Amino acid sequence: MKYELIICIVNAGFSQNVAEAARKAGARGGTVVKGRGTANPEAEEFFNISIQPNKELVLILVAEDIKDDVMRAIYKDSGLPTDGQGIAFSVPVTRTTLEKLD
Repeated sequence: MKYELIICIVNAGFSQNVAEAARKAGARGGTVVKGRGTANPEAEEFFNISIQPNKELVLILVAEDIKDDVMRAIYKDSGLPTDGQGIAFSVPVTRTTLEKLD
């Protein structure tokens, strides 16, 4: 089975929204990491939003076949137009400990 890691960065306090949206779309869970953004005023102007410095990163490992559904659900619930101002992206995962390693 192939996997993707979805990484979603949201304003502090909105990681639970991301997790709930992802679960409804088929994800089984995730990990939240607290962080601090370093965006500059040009980024605020470009995205036409006010950027909050305190962030939460939500890391969600999903099967490749549900990745798009999970990302759509996250965007709908916690994307840039929402209070969570989330940005999500995915990266392919080439190996996991869920597989038998040779």
